[in-house]
Amino acid sequence: MKFAVVVFPGSNCDVDMFHAIKDELGEEVEYVWHDAESLDEYDGILLPGGFSYGDYLRSGAIARFSNVMKEVIKAAGAGKPVLGVCNGFQILLEAGLLPGAMRRNEGLKFICRPVELKVENNETLFSSEYGNKEVISIPIAHGEGNYYCDEETLASLKENNQIVFTYNGNNPNGSLEDIAGIINEKGNVLGMMPHPERAVDELLGGADGLKIFKSIVKQWREANVINA
Repeated sequence: MKFAVVVFPGSNCDVDMFHAIKDELGEEVEYVWHDAESLDEYDGILLPGGFSYGDYLRSGAIARFSNVMKEVIKAAGAGKPVLGVCNGFQILLEAGLLPGAMRRNEGLKFICRPVELKVENNETLFSSEYGNKEVISIPIAHGEGNYYCDEETLASLKENNQIVFTYNGNNPNGSLEDIAGIINEKGNVLGMMPHPERAVDELLGGADGLKIFKSIVKQWREANVINA
């Protein structure tokens, strides 16, 4: 499986993402600059964390208009797995690939520490390697991770089982319904604030995040065997 790690001006978690795919999974991966005109050669798209374009206006608002985002939207429409982490999640929200918006953390402070997450839906292509309601530890690092949506959108997220991860008993940012990660209705686009790429090896303090990437590869391979 071949991944693209999209790099925006201000991205700073792209190397972590690259390491998770190349060194921990042993899969093919390349950096792709924000002005790329095609993502057709890649099987999976990864939007890393950081401060794209300095987070001017609001997080992800400028990156959403980068040239490569036309290709990200195209890839998502084609059913390819798209994962946005932290700033990548914010970009997916701004691009309309996921519903809702991000607000400043409830305490108006940047938070950087491990948190417990609960796997609310382990029947997605991003979470199939986890157990249902499994509790995992993944680090966060954000100032705008307070997820919000209107009541109608929240009801839709619940009805369609689109809430994949929630904060387990200790909501660090005031996020609505403790939401930490959601998928689109089609199930191939995941946005999450915690950083799974920073939890892929016990040397880093834990490997709970690795199962997200393992899930993507496993589901992709199974789908391609079926369609072969």
